[in-house]
Amino acid sequence: MKRINGLCGHGISIALCALLAGAAPAVAQGSYKVLDRWTVGGDGGWDYLAADPTAPRLYVTHGTRLEVLDTATGKSVGAITGFKGLHGVVFDTDGRTGYVTDGGSNVVVAFDRQTLEKLASIPAGTNPDGAAFEPTTGTVWAFNGRSSNATVIDAKSRTVVATIPLPGKPEFPQVDGSGTVYVNIEDKNEIVRLDAKTKKATATWPLVGCDSPSGLAIDVTGHRLFSVCDGKKMAITDTVTGRSLGTADIGDGPDAAGYDSIHHLAFSSNGDGTLTIVNTGKPGYPIAETVTTEKGARTMAYDARNSRVYLVTAQLGPRPAATPDNPRPRPTVVAGSFHVIVVGRNE
Repeated sequence: MKRINGLCGHGISIALCALLAGAAPAVAQGSYKVLDRWTVGGDGGWDYLAADPTAPRLYVTHGTRLEVLDTATGKSVGAITGFKGLHGVVFDTDGRTGYVTDGGSNVVVAFDRQTLEKLASIPAGTNPDGAAFEPTTGTVWAFNGRSSNATVIDAKSRTVVATIPLPGKPEFPQVDGSGTVYVNIEDKNEIVRLDAKTKKATATWPLVGCDSPSGLAIDVTGHRLFSVCDGKKMAITDTVTGRSLGTADIGDGPDAAGYDSIHHLAFSSNGDGTLTIVNTGKPGYPIAETVTTEKGARTMAYDARNSRVYLVTAQLGPRPAATPDNPRPRPTVVAGSFHVIVVGRNE
């Protein structure tokens, strides 16, 4: 037994010392660190990634390719190619079908998660970006960044059943599994709540203390949404009332979020090269940890199967000059340097 601050044997019971000794390592064991890096290679930029909830596979949107990796080994399982500009990946609850938004082609593509074959190409709005699968209605929701609307697709018939106008540019969505869809509105600093059955917006809520919300995570049982924002803030919103529950400090340049319902942690992946982990079980939403990742690792996927966070980035070259059409150009990507960063608990 280790002595705790030199007090064991000096009026502190053996049982209490054993309890303290057992508790001390738990903090260290629960911390997060970079566990591995998986080289993907190739050229071009990237956007969202998603962990399959039913299989050890990670899907990474990589320009014109959808990369598929084995999360047990980090090795490539294959890739789906022939796209123009991919953004978001979501999974049908049938365990077999996936969907990816091709913003460059203004379509949502259904694919087979086992064979990686394309199954259908479904028209969407202009530049479909974030997406969600809504299980109670069996629908795919694609949020179109340039036409400021949502395309709703029936998963069985693979046809569009509704187009819903939105008050501004939609970013990442979430569903509660019970028929409600939420989406950040980036240029209005708002969240819109939508009813999956009626296919209508039912509320629009301002995001207090949040500028340009992008990534969104949900705590279904706790009725909370976590929006990551510019200005190094995460806004927390009540899913029922829309009331602001507070803000948390995060890193700079976030673009995605995640939530661990077991440990009550919210994650923000930040382009400044950090992963912020927020303790959502304590008042004030304090930072539990900040993990150093790499510059540009602004998107992430949380894998509940193994409590790991996957982020992607590459070596970045010089930033092109700004133009009227592209006032905030991204840095160039060094060919062959694209890779996945694996973050996990230091068990």
